[in-house]
Amino acid sequence: MREFNVTGRCRKAQHYMVDISDKVNQVAAMVEKGRYFTINRARQYGKTTMLWALEEELVKQGYTVARISFEGIGDTPFENEKNFCQNIVEQIYDELKNRKVKGSALWKDSSITTFKKLDVFLNKACNGKKLVLMIDETDKTSNNLVFLRFIGMLRDKYLERGKLNRATFQSVILCGVYDIKNLCLNPDLQDLRIDRIVKNDVKKSGKSDNRGYRGSDNINSPWNIAADFKIDMSFSASDISIMLLEYEKDCKTGMDIEAISKEIRAYTNGYPYLVSRLCKIIDEDLDRHWTISNVRKAVKAMTKERTTLIDDLAKNLQSNESLHNLMYSIVVKGERHGYNPMNPYMELGLIYGFLRKENDFIYVNNEIFEIILYDYFVGLKRMSGNKVRDELECNIVEKGKFNMELAIKKFMQHYYELYHKSRESFLEDECRLLFLTYLQPLINGSGFYHIESETRNRERMDVIVDYGSEQFIIELKVWRGEQKHEKAHEQLIEYLNSKNKSEGYLLTFDFRKRRAKKPSAKWVRKGKKKFLDCLCV
Repeated sequence: MREFNVTGRCRKAQHYMVDISDKVNQVAAMVEKGRYFTINRARQYGKTTMLWALEEELVKQGYTVARISFEGIGDTPFENEKNFCQNIVEQIYDELKNRKVKGSALWKDSSITTFKKLDVFLNKACNGKKLVLMIDETDKTSNNLVFLRFIGMLRDKYLERGKLNRATFQSVILCGVYDIKNLCLNPDLQDLRIDRIVKNDVKKSGKSDNRGYRGSDNINSPWNIAADFKIDMSFSASDISIMLLEYEKDCKTGMDIEAISKEIRAYTNGYPYLVSRLCKIIDEDLDRHWTISNVRKAVKAMTKERTTLIDDLAKNLQSNESLHNLMYSIVVKGERHGYNPMNPYMELGLIYGFLRKENDFIYVNNEIFEIILYDYFVGLKRMSGNKVRDELECNIVEKGKFNMELAIKKFMQHYYELYHKSRESFLEDECRLLFLTYLQPLINGSGFYHIESETRNRERMDVIVDYGSEQFIIELKVWRGEQKHEKAHEQLIEYLNSKNKSEGYLLTFDFRKRRAKKPSAKWVRKGKKKFLDCLCV
């Protein structure tokens, strides 16, 4: 019986998995063109599964593939040129021998102890052969200087291929979280910058070397010949539906495959690990009841898990204040940031998979990450000694039903008592975070919330609260005048229609100097819809 897999490589015979054959064919086409490139994606984004599938496809097409890895080989191979060259040749020999490739014995050569000797050896070993080199986990080592020299040699050979007696790999594929061009952003390699290494080496030698560097006035990346890897490795709703169709053939749950696929895609934005994890939770922990409600329960369960991916998110925010501030400004303040490739913190967010780039702007990658980030920032707010009270009134929940009207009214009263004299600049940035800080412990046992990214900005933010089988729509706004307040009514009605809900809540924070003396809340009915119109002062 197959299962959903969230650890290591996916195998079609053992696991339910998305059909990635179209993506594999796109990568294989790059190999056919002789491209050198890096598959750099965030952790648990399906890179290793892609390499395995690509290897199988290339072998079918008549290529000889040497797939090696830097995982678990320790630091010794990177201590000097001799160790590195011997390790590379040994790994390739072992790979070709295990796969019974004709001529693999050629690679059993202990005399290759320098890059110059390796260069000469490759002229013979690659001549007339369609040989592809794949290197997985290229950012696992603690010292990449010798590795940079190796790929610098490959760069020179790439530029000279076609010349008499010059041969090299058909294609070289590096795989890791970091691309070589942003290797210096790796926090584990803060002392390693390509430009610094090159300048130091050129200064010592005073001439060009085997990496193709031609002096301090012309310093190039050793991997600047690499093609951009633009293939989308995320899963579309259609991709997910094909996987669920295979599952349904075996399990016959009666699920609405199209609706479930769209809901999973909406929460994950197709992040491979998140897709598989949601499916695994529903399959194994929620009795195979594939409903929209259970997708949301699976999301709630996932956001409370301690996984490597979530731990990495927290760790990177805690260790990098500038990245923390960038994420805070996007998530909490609702600020829009245009993509700037020169901003290293944006690049880190993209590398880690926390952010995505769309239409020249950056956004949080998916709703699950948004929920986790909001919980993280709310948790910091609670620990920072803010004065929002935490009493859990016994009548907030009655017979399993959450009384959202009472919760909002109590928040308004606490807010008025504690914050109505605070500075406007502080409150405009913090007011909505304060509401979520108040709400979180009330719903934590049986519910969760998420923010609609399309409406998150400095004027409007829609909060969706799922509690048990109920769903609440709350629009949070800052007072911008009567006309815009009336427009907020229309926006909320439209949003209720889109969610097929008849009831909602509008919570407006009013920072006017001559504001109402007390908070107010009244029910407003428009046609078949009604909402609680609340003014928080």
